[in-house]
Amino acid sequence: MSLLDIENLAVQFRSSEGVIKALRGVDMTVNPGETVAVVGESGSGKSVTALSVLQLLPAQAHYTSGSIRFGGQELLHAKRNVLRGVRGGRIGMVFQEPMSSLNPLHTVEQQISETLTLHQGLSKRAARERALSLLGRVRLPNPERRLSAYPHQLSGGQRQRVMIAMALANEPELLIADEPTTALDVTVQAQILDLLRELQKDTGMALMLITHDLGIVRHTAEQVYVMTRGEVVEHGPSARIFSAPEHPYTRKLLAAEPSGTSTPLNADAKTLLKADDLKVWFPVQRGVLRRIVGHVKAVDGVSITVREGQTLGIVGESGSGKTTLGLALLQLVPSRGDVTFRGHDLQRARRGDLRRLRKELQVVFQDPYSSLSPRLTAFEIVEEGLRVHQPGDPYAARRERVAQALLEVGLEPRMMDRYPHEFSGGQRQRLAIARAIVLKPRLIILDEPTSALDMTIQAQIIGLLRDLQQQHGLAYIFISHDLRVVRALANDILVMKDGVVLEAGPAQRIFDAPQHEYTRALLAASLISGTTS
Repeated sequence: MSLLDIENLAVQFRSSEGVIKALRGVDMTVNPGETVAVVGESGSGKSVTALSVLQLLPAQAHYTSGSIRFGGQELLHAKRNVLRGVRGGRIGMVFQEPMSSLNPLHTVEQQISETLTLHQGLSKRAARERALSLLGRVRLPNPERRLSAYPHQLSGGQRQRVMIAMALANEPELLIADEPTTALDVTVQAQILDLLRELQKDTGMALMLITHDLGIVRHTAEQVYVMTRGEVVEHGPSARIFSAPEHPYTRKLLAAEPSGTSTPLNADAKTLLKADDLKVWFPVQRGVLRRIVGHVKAVDGVSITVREGQTLGIVGESGSGKTTLGLALLQLVPSRGDVTFRGHDLQRARRGDLRRLRKELQVVFQDPYSSLSPRLTAFEIVEEGLRVHQPGDPYAARRERVAQALLEVGLEPRMMDRYPHEFSGGQRQRLAIARAIVLKPRLIILDEPTSALDMTIQAQIIGLLRDLQQQHGLAYIFISHDLRVVRALANDILVMKDGVVLEAGPAQRIFDAPQHEYTRALLAASLISGTTS
């Protein structure tokens, strides 16, 4: 007997643009202990299908047909008390964006304990012990210390691991994982996938995996459903899907692979940005008087040089200091050391001078949902930089610039009056990239810019970044855990761990002949998870 049956599911969304048919007669089956992958591009209906199982779609969603049965029990339009017993208990879910799914006002311990108390009635002490055990199982560093941390105090990968721990807390019969490894580096991806397989073996849990990472699907799933435009266009055993795909769209997905090499660097390219002995130390305070008893050395003595037209890739595990280094270069966190941009001392620059330089020094953050204001339309988000740095431009000119930026990142200009929640995860990341490129900067710091994108869009974004670099002489600092993407873009690579640089050099040499043991471990893990060719 199957565990989950979805039959002829059709979902419509009512919006200012009319009715959007998100799902069109979807059929899907998940058996006990089975791993089923649902793949497709952003906007294909993968997440809508997953959210429908637990009836988590917003009020404007309308089910026009279908049935969703879990263990023989109908969930479509089920009463609240029925759903309460299923959500987080018999069915666990890992959402795509941990920063928007975790409560910013509650500690990690409070959030994991809540589901344990609700479904198992555990005491506070027992819930704490169980939470600590769960954090250890998902390989969160220093789990006892992390219990008292708030979401903003964790890296993107660490937040995702907390989400997975919460979803596994009650040992569900079915785990729905919506891009569960999106924010994780390759070594942790391999660990999490191993953990999920181990839990399946021990408990018989089924896994419904929503992902754009075909490497993970190839090594994990037994059955695969391929979706596009709200329809399942092909499904079957994983081995057959990868070896003999039948539908043209499936063949297109399998052929989509970030490729090419970095833009060659001119020998006489001038230095654009330079940092010497950069340090970001966060004080550790204890006691009633909050005395400083030590420091977390997030970045510890890092020196880098970025030249015009160069792409510098920065790789390493979650918590290695990659993102903190980027924020320090942008003067968004206090730091010590020297940072110069086009000869200007950023550490000692006046606020007005620093503001003018930021037109040429842009950033794309890792989590597009938390970095885009939910109260602004896409037009207002992309236009904001133009209003700050080019206030004299007329409205029509700004409208045209925004439309062009949206086109460059693969979004339709007609979408500019939508709000962020009306875009898919991949579309939101493209919107964030549009916000960065609209000012035609000299240097862009890209913090995991493709982590939320499916394979075909990844390839498009890489092609876009490469084209912009060639046309305008742009430089990039590319922070990523996806070594395949780094290989396609970077001239040079820095490998970081625990705030220090372990290895640095030309990208070709790093990939072909890594010298440090940690670099070799990263490359080995990427091959296991299928993230390098």
